[in-house]
Amino acid sequence: MVSSSDVRRLFLQAVISRRVLSYKLANVIWRKCIDAVKVPREDDRTAWDSFTGKVNESLNPLDLEFRHLHDELTGREMYALVNRKGDEVAQFATDYTPAEIAYFKAIVEQIMLAPHESFSVSSLAALREVNFLKTNMSKTQAEVVLGSFVANGWLLKSQRGRYSLSTRSLLELLPYLKSTYPDEVIECTICLEILTRGVSCHTRNCKVRLHEHCFNNYKRIHSTCPSCNESWTNSSKKLVPVGEGAVKDGQDFNRRVRKKQTDEGSEGEEEEDDDDELEESQEPSQAKGKKGKAKAKTNGRSRKSEEEAENSGADDGMDVDEDEVPKRSQRKSRR
Repeated sequence: MVSSSDVRRLFLQAVISRRVLSYKLANVIWRKCIDAVKVPREDDRTAWDSFTGKVNESLNPLDLEFRHLHDELTGREMYALVNRKGDEVAQFATDYTPAEIAYFKAIVEQIMLAPHESFSVSSLAALREVNFLKTNMSKTQAEVVLGSFVANGWLLKSQRGRYSLSTRSLLELLPYLKSTYPDEVIECTICLEILTRGVSCHTRNCKVRLHEHCFNNYKRIHSTCPSCNESWTNSSKKLVPVGEGAVKDGQDFNRRVRKKQTDEGSEGEEEEDDDDELEESQEPSQAKGKKGKAKAKTNGRSRKSEEEAENSGADDGMDVDEDEVPKRSQRKSRR
């Protein structure tokens, strides 16, 4: 005797063979499973939502979920069978090595911490992450692994050569992203789903963020911001892009790191990358150059004129750092 559980079992068998599928395809599979089992069929959305709810009840003991999310580029509703736990046991189910998983997490971190809410990272910055991992992975190997991340639907690569999170990553990594990057994860004001590409209100400090498809639906009825009520049609200011369009080439040259909780409960920064060390190593030479210019400009001056210039806080023709002024006065007081 057939039952609705047979429909769910047959449906899951069909879904497991696919990575991510659209609502349209998932609905077709569902109806075919109903026809195969020969139970009464209901085609409305309410029946579908009830069916997926029962599917997730069956998956709960396995820490699996049939999760849905709208594609940020097309607006299509997408579904995937995802693992709700990211422990070591779950990682055994992947074809990637621990080193490759660590590399993927490092790229995800740079995407989530990208400046200006760009949520993307350049190819150069992605390859540079290999230098900060305790692995023997070469940059040539990293290029191959990056290609597999794109081929398997974990990352998207744009024409500009920038990497961003795919719908599959957003579906499967949503709990991880929210727990690891709570301050960086933003949600669409309309659909309340995670947002890594779209538009934001041009008003300063306004928190409104919209997917492109949500914005297109919203502006058909409304012409003002849903939060600050600023006009989006008559204003000369354009909406600010969120995602790759928010960053210019070279703006993510400096590597960013996530703040970690220390044992005492306070936040501490991880070590910065070699770019910052390079900048620090350049500072002494720059300071030395400034001192050389200062000596050249003070040649021929008397001791008295030098002291007058020191008291005034600046030499003629020099830009003085305000932080150096108290230091000079302290040196003078010691004389």
